[in-house]
Amino acid sequence: MYQYTKILQLIGGRYMLVAGLAFLIFYVLLRKSLRNRKIQERFPKWNDYLREIGYSVITISIFALVPLIFIGNPNVSKYTMRYEQIDQMGWFYFVAVFPLLLFIHDTYFYWTHRLMHHPRLFKVMHLVHHKSTNPSPWAAYAFHPLEGIVEAGILIVFLFLLPLHKLHFFIFFFFMIVYNVYGHLGWELYPAGFHRTRIGRWINTSVAHNQHHRYFKGNYGLYFLCWDRWMGTLRRDYSEHFEQARPQ
Repeated sequence: MYQYTKILQLIGGRYMLVAGLAFLIFYVLLRKSLRNRKIQERFPKWNDYLREIGYSVITISIFALVPLIFIGNPNVSKYTMRYEQIDQMGWFYFVAVFPLLLFIHDTYFYWTHRLMHHPRLFKVMHLVHHKSTNPSPWAAYAFHPLEGIVEAGILIVFLFLLPLHKLHFFIFFFFMIVYNVYGHLGWELYPAGFHRTRIGRWINTSVAHNQHHRYFKGNYGLYFLCWDRWMGTLRRDYSEHFEQARPQ
């Protein structure tokens, strides 16, 4: 129980820090001055925030179980590919594996996300998240428990697929929280015209994910738009909406 509590505090603390700071800055301190730049002009109601926070607490509780079972339990962890010393794989590998982690997670997220939009699964697993049609930072982890299990599954994939150091998990999943909060922020932080640049056309943005919450279809990616472009699921009005949120 003590070990689970420590993991819960670590994951929950990072989430509350990032989402709470984003909420404080954009929804409290700069609410009036930035209102005309909000992707959707209206703001969620306080009941929406409370619902998002409540489900986020449940999700964090589920996320904390995975490292407890697969890392904290030596009978299981011995079968994973986790390594202890960075020198075992070298610094080049340590740094070079991060882009691969991003692509693997984005692929995992895209296809599981699309699957949860199947009519037989949507109401059971994914509707809770889509109750936030105008998401706030607190919506980043506002999942139904079944979806929370699916989302936590990427850690299991990593543990048995690639040699990873504990710092990989610490850095990567902190970045995941930050980018997930940005995706649900309600404001676009990338500069005007970013979506048309060579790099920007492949990067998922807050506008893209906000469209997904608003219209329920298209824009299924997490970090990138690769799969959305390859599979034809990027919304045709994405560029128009980005330019409305970040005019030249």
